[in-house]
Amino acid sequence: MTTNYSRRAFLGLGAAVGGGMLLSACGGGSASGGGDGGTLKFWDMPWGQANYTAAAKKLTEAYQPAGSLPGATYQGLQWANFSQTFSSAIASKTGPAVSTGGGFQAFQFADQGAIAYADNVINQFRQDGTFDDFLPGQLDAMKTAKGYAAVPWQLDFRIWWYRKSLLDAAGVKVPTTWDELLTACRTLAGRKLFGFGTGAGAGNNLGSQGLHLMMLNNGGGLFNADGKVEVVTEANLEAMRFVQDLVKAKAVDPASISYTTDNLITQWRNKRVAMGIHTAGLDTDTGETDGDLQVMGPLTGPSGAKAGLVFQNNIMMYADTPSQEGSEAFLSYYIKNMKTLWQQNVVAGLPVLKSIVALPEFQAQKQKAKIIAEWAPVAKTFAANSPTLFGGLAAVDSSQPITQFAQTVLAGQDPKPALESLQKALEAIVK
Repeated sequence: MTTNYSRRAFLGLGAAVGGGMLLSACGGGSASGGGDGGTLKFWDMPWGQANYTAAAKKLTEAYQPAGSLPGATYQGLQWANFSQTFSSAIASKTGPAVSTGGGFQAFQFADQGAIAYADNVINQFRQDGTFDDFLPGQLDAMKTAKGYAAVPWQLDFRIWWYRKSLLDAAGVKVPTTWDELLTACRTLAGRKLFGFGTGAGAGNNLGSQGLHLMMLNNGGGLFNADGKVEVVTEANLEAMRFVQDLVKAKAVDPASISYTTDNLITQWRNKRVAMGIHTAGLDTDTGETDGDLQVMGPLTGPSGAKAGLVFQNNIMMYADTPSQEGSEAFLSYYIKNMKTLWQQNVVAGLPVLKSIVALPEFQAQKQKAKIIAEWAPVAKTFAANSPTLFGGLAAVDSSQPITQFAQTVLAGQDPKPALESLQKALEAIVK
């Protein structure tokens, strides 16, 4: 996996589709929409190493539809300007019948009437046992008031990592609580090492996502149970004041507010960072296979809560399709047969199915297996504390207000006015 892939997929993609995905028209049935010559069009993104696209194309072309249902063709799309590509194609009725895409894309398009809900597929999964193969809670996040907007197929986590050799040399035990984290950071700072490795520079969302994880770890979050923006809470304020303590303890590199993803990876490689919040692919991004970089267990916050942050990348169907039954059959096929992508180790995301997690090829990746075992059960979505995702999330993650918030807090400034400013800004974004 390249650093460029990591930047786009893990940091921008697992999270959000940018704004501007408004459709001038959408609807059902056209000669070209969703397919060519009656064949379903499946659009997919580069989700892994260079050989991912070839493997996904082969999986698509192996699909053999039943009876008179249409077959499927594969088209790979790049992440550059992908939101405009999708919105323009759907508006002109030249879009796909089924696709992968940004984590909140299906919910945005569902709000605009362009998504075909996946309830029939989910009902079939209930009948044939596939439903029970999904990790707990993953399907629930896809369910809206109108139905299941999409089906999750792989997961993107934000979790704590540490470098074992640096902790061992400093005589520091792996933290399990916030208090232990602060104590460890103070010891590491005495050795000029950073215990809260992060970055909030251009294109780097890890800073804001790391702060979000700390909020979740204290029972907070950006949204309430009704999906309304609720940033200024005691739980969030306590979490950000703790981060302020970390800044004072010199756990945060003062230059981190300008760090790009490449800058941050360089700091990990140069062994300046001893602990930090990152994606599930940190060891892959740094090119390390010796086991020195290890996944920390979920920390226990002051409230007793444990939490991770997870983005569910999903597969969605569109209202404009040569055959809705055909779209459903293909989506079902793809979910049930996608294990080959992990068997070939070509996809960077983590599995959403228990049967794929159990594969020896996945279990051999010890750090990723640990993330599923320890972080997946406590991970919350970007919408927390709302139980479901919604279209407005796409305009929030990676937005300028949330980046400015991260830079302010990581610079050690008073978090209360920063939270108040973030509240107002997100209220303006999420209509």
